[in-house]
Amino acid sequence: EPGVSQTPRHKVAEIGQEVILRCDPSSGHLFVHWYRQNLRQEMKFLISFQYQNIAVDSGMPKERFTAERPNGMSSMLKIHPTEPRDSAVYLCSSGGTAWLSQFPPGCKPSGCSPPS
Repeated sequence: EPGVSQTPRHKVAEIGQEVILRCDPSSGHLFVHWYRQNLRQEMKFLISFQYQNIAVDSGMPKERFTAERPNGMSSMLKIHPTEPRDSAVYLCSSGGTAWLSQFPPGCKPSGCSPPS
């Protein structure tokens, strides 16, 4: 069964704080994916895990962001120290299939639009 539980649902942090976001996927899911969507911008891929191993991290800003999935279940995305440019919606998803590091044209996490 697809689905994730993400905590906290909302987080307000001061500049310089550490923020930890947690993603708990439905039991048995191979992959966990993290995304970020800044105001008025498209959603961007950050990192994907297969069990506890990083599968793809091509979108991860590595200077202040870290992510892990130590037990192959829950995943944590950490930002430290926070900066104003980190203000965004952070989303995780899970599933049993691999995810592309970039969406093909016309595609978003919800699916692909038919060509016009």
